[in-house]
Amino acid sequence: MRILAISSTFPYPPSKGGTEIRTYNLLARLAQRHAVTIATQRHPSVTDDHLAALRATVQEVMVFPLPPDPAASRSPRQLARKVKRFGQSWLRGTPPNVLHRFSRPMQAWIDQQIAADRFDVVTCEHSVNEIYVRPDWQRRYPKLRSIVDVHSSVYGWAKGHLDLGASPHPTRDWLYLPLLARYERRYANKFSAIVTTTPDDRDYMAQFAPQVPGFVIPNGVDLALFPLRDRDPGGYELVFVGAMDATHNIDAVKFFVNAVLPPLRSTYPAATFRIVGARPSAEVLALGDRPGVVVTGPVDSMAAELHRASVCVVPLRTGLGIKNKTLEAMAAGVPVVGSDRGLEGLTIDRPPLALRANQPAEYIAAIGRLWESTELRAQLSQAARAYVERDFSWDQAAQHYEAVLQSSPQQPAFTSFSL
Repeated sequence: MRILAISSTFPYPPSKGGTEIRTYNLLARLAQRHAVTIATQRHPSVTDDHLAALRATVQEVMVFPLPPDPAASRSPRQLARKVKRFGQSWLRGTPPNVLHRFSRPMQAWIDQQIAADRFDVVTCEHSVNEIYVRPDWQRRYPKLRSIVDVHSSVYGWAKGHLDLGASPHPTRDWLYLPLLARYERRYANKFSAIVTTTPDDRDYMAQFAPQVPGFVIPNGVDLALFPLRDRDPGGYELVFVGAMDATHNIDAVKFFVNAVLPPLRSTYPAATFRIVGARPSAEVLALGDRPGVVVTGPVDSMAAELHRASVCVVPLRTGLGIKNKTLEAMAAGVPVVGSDRGLEGLTIDRPPLALRANQPAEYIAAIGRLWESTELRAQLSQAARAYVERDFSWDQAAQHYEAVLQSSPQQPAFTSFSL
């Protein structure tokens, strides 16, 4: 196939965040069998080495400048433009972050290539890229397939934050909910197929586009980057990993430090909680002043950080989709205690592959069980690794994705949308 993948997020390095991890790993494997072109935008953190590595992975990389972030300027003129952009957002039914990242040169190049019949299929790697797919393409180019890999429903994400009181701007987000519903309904119906990572996201999208074929393709793990640990370190160290400027991660660690860690340390005074991940927000950095809490910032090896901990906690309360952090910890053989959101999309209860907790007392009980039982830690470590190896490799995910792009899905993992 001749594949055009649109990703405004530069998909390298694949350790930077969830969007980069999923996009790179799927496209790198598709590129082994197909001609893959990536249209993307260069962020300030993208180095020449990053660009060279991506170009060595796929057939072609087209890079366009990223428009300036309107939030970065506070001048009166910029503030006036921001108000204008918000008005345009409501009129067009499109979130402001989609509009301000839009590149006219990128759109012009994509239109030219599609008109020239250069590609068999177009993929949008994250729903923010839907803006580049014209609504009339299915009519004008009936042989062209268009796929959106949603990553996470924006409506479901916002509603989940609001329901749990975790939104940093609740008034704004309540006002945005109707816009987000209208937005997902409009863009979803212009695609040949929709891909999500979990059934929950599938169900959100099914409300908006019940006639569009939809498929669940979970995330995977690079098993070489996250090897099974060779020993149980013991001790009382807990770890949380993730991009620490993401609202769902910030909410998770604040909840754990405030509601779980103090009573846990009253029973286990040696307990420590390491918050590991790049770009820690001011709120996260402030948690480092609390007893037993360490905020590392970026690290050289996430696997090494996981291996040194006795238990990985995933106390997420918001967000949809299978969590890379959970799969990576399970692959590394680190026993996991996670919430329903942290374990979403995973079959972990029978036989036990991780321990489930949502309330503070449940976390304390589950962590205590693991700290008191070497046998239970070993059982979860081995079983979780085997589960990830069997069901969550990127090779398997890419095979499923390839079949969707070819419009011949046969694997039983595919799940069609239904109401």
